[in-house]
Amino acid sequence: MTYATSATGPFYHGTRADLAVGDLLAPGFTSNYADRKLSWIYFSGTLDAATWGCELAKGEGRERIYIVEPTGAFEDDPNLTDKRFPGNPTESYRSREPLRIVGEVEKWEPHPPERLAEMKAALARMEAEGGAEIID
Repeated sequence: MTYATSATGPFYHGTRADLAVGDLLAPGFTSNYADRKLSWIYFSGTLDAATWGCELAKGEGRERIYIVEPTGAFEDDPNLTDKRFPGNPTESYRSREPLRIVGEVEKWEPHPPERLAEMKAALARMEAEGGAEIID
């Protein structure tokens, strides 16, 4: 298996999808955040980034953080590393190969409601200004 990064995990994926250990998260489905299909699947090496992922995901399902294992090559997520966090301190990655769910984080600390509201407002402003585009 070749990686475009030296990251070794553990890795996480925050979502509202109800999945099980052994299921695959694959690219080509509608994004958690945009109303379009993406050719990458996104994940993180930090629980904090995965927490943002599930808290900001669209939908009505329960917020979940899955522990995932890449099945192929992956690279730094340019949506964050090129735009907002040079050097990838959020340990955000993407892959064109599926991620296998190997577990679920049962207990995690949500962000404070006011911080979540601030983030949602900032994202809404970015979208209104045309700056929320996902590099696919």
